[in-house]
Amino acid sequence: MKSPVEITEAALREIKNILKNKGIPKDYGLRVGVKGAGCGVAFKLGFDKKKESDDEYMIDDVQVLIQKKETMFLVGKKIEFYDEVDGRGFLFV
Repeated sequence: MKSPVEITEAALREIKNILKNKGIPKDYGLRVGVKGAGCGVAFKLGFDKKKESDDEYMIDDVQVLIQKKETMFLVGKKIEFYDEVDGRGFLFV
């Protein structure tokens, strides 16, 4: 099954770096989700265990977890990693 989100190469490198070097348990995957924010939704990333209500995708050996009810908000989104002198972090485009 194709993931509803795309993850750029730079973002994948950073995610793999975090998984390897920040003490994330081996059975955790990247959780991509949404939360209510005023008139719309805000996107969130984290690391978590797979839940029964999740769809699971593999993107370049990274387990991606998305709650089924949040999938429609994530279709077509791209996760990028920004790393410049003025800051660094993940962006949803």
